[in-house]
Amino acid sequence: MKILHARKQILVFFMPGFLLGILYVNIFAKQTITETQIFSAYFLTQYAMTDVAQREYLLYLIRVRIVPFVIAVALTFTKVRKISAAVIVLWTGFSSGILLSLAVLDMRIKGILFCIIGIFPHFLFYIASYAVILLYSWRYPRNQWNQQKSVFIVLMMAVGIMLEGYISPKLIKIFLKVL
Repeated sequence: MKILHARKQILVFFMPGFLLGILYVNIFAKQTITETQIFSAYFLTQYAMTDVAQREYLLYLIRVRIVPFVIAVALTFTKVRKISAAVIVLWTGFSSGILLSLAVLDMRIKGILFCIIGIFPHFLFYIASYAVILLYSWRYPRNQWNQQKSVFIVLMMAVGIMLEGYISPKLIKIFLKVL
């Protein structure tokens, strides 16, 4: 029952962030953001024809995924754990709202499919890792940190980075060729 309550808390912060992201794109930044044309046919064609340098891409992913993750973990062990957990979930919702809005504006229903393929399967592992941190943050002090949680979050992040580095680019290219 306590886990269900913590999950509701996650939705309480994610959904307003998601709505704010959608509103931000549609009201304040529609002109500016659509001019970037990140989902334009030209950009997507260029991506489909580009070979990914696996080693460099993997190093890039390690930097952009591990640094925020380490900060989130560090904040989990401070007095601001609940606030930082709320900010993480709110920001995730906001970013998701922006991404999906842009994809739908430029690609319509294909944009939603593109986003799903773009985050699959690696985000399942990232979500699992962050869920442990968030649930711990909201349930502290009733919930104590242990070695199993540490091993789990490190393993999930490592698997997520490997999948994002090696599998996701291939899935996106397959989708773009079919598109």
